[in-house]
Amino acid sequence: MTTGQPGAHVSVLLAEAVDALAIVADGTYVDGTFGRGGHSRAILEQLGPNGRLIALDRDQTAIAAGAAITDKRFTLVHAAFSEMQDVLHGLGVKVVNGVLLDIGVSSPQLDDASRGMSFRFDAPLDMRMDTSKGETAAEFLAQASQREIERVVRDYGEERFAHAIAAAVVAARAEHSIGTTRQFAALVEKAVRTCEPGQHPATRSFQALRIHVNRELEELSLNLPQAAAVLAPGGRLAVISFHSLEDRIVKRFMRDAANPPQPHKRLPVKAADLPKPTLALVGKAIKPSEAEVTRNPRARSAVMRVAEKLALSH
Repeated sequence: MTTGQPGAHVSVLLAEAVDALAIVADGTYVDGTFGRGGHSRAILEQLGPNGRLIALDRDQTAIAAGAAITDKRFTLVHAAFSEMQDVLHGLGVKVVNGVLLDIGVSSPQLDDASRGMSFRFDAPLDMRMDTSKGETAAEFLAQASQREIERVVRDYGEERFAHAIAAAVVAARAEHSIGTTRQFAALVEKAVRTCEPGQHPATRSFQALRIHVNRELEELSLNLPQAAAVLAPGGRLAVISFHSLEDRIVKRFMRDAANPPQPHKRLPVKAADLPKPTLALVGKAIKPSEAEVTRNPRARSAVMRVAEKLALSH
């Protein structure tokens, strides 16, 4: 996620993320969320002439921005990070030395009014990270049942007024289509009776719609096993997330890989057949410094978790 003031593209936890990868000069690395290339450029700076960096992004504007990097060691692919293994297979890459994921929406996406991801602008209610395919937020609101809208707003936005918001959407769409960010924000504002100080009433609902439209949690859940599978022994997986739903998925995945669930003691299972750890946790969760948050207020909710691939024991 790149954050900062409108128009700025500042990668969160830039130095910390690159350090976490423990880069080997001639290694091969994956930046699963290219964005505007802040992390990719920092990784390339540490790679030697025989190193390689493969970056993915499903946002076509990010792919266009990546054309500015002409480094021969760099490959940028228009794909979701849930397609990581297929992308690597297509490039003839079997194992990598590190994978970095910087999850969530970027400042360029939020600050581009035409993307419809922010209630700060009146724009078509799109919200797709990959505008070349998939259902827009407006199309979802037009077709989904009240129960489904309520589930999305409640589960992905952690919004306690989800029932009232869903009811308001269904009532409103019977009279007219809900096609713009301003229309949706106004509906939510009337339905939400109270919210956190300093937070717009529509903040949680916009987050929920964006997560649903882009299948963000599903993409993350699909990617993590792939990322762990392609790592060479000693390779690092570093994941930066920006809200509790994402971080919970990352934390559980890394915990279970480092401490796989064991069968009941009384079951007749040989020690050699017990599930073995595949990852080792590296340090504690890392958060931005006060200085970084001061420079970049959108970085305040970021948290990075790191794990290292273990060698298979025989």
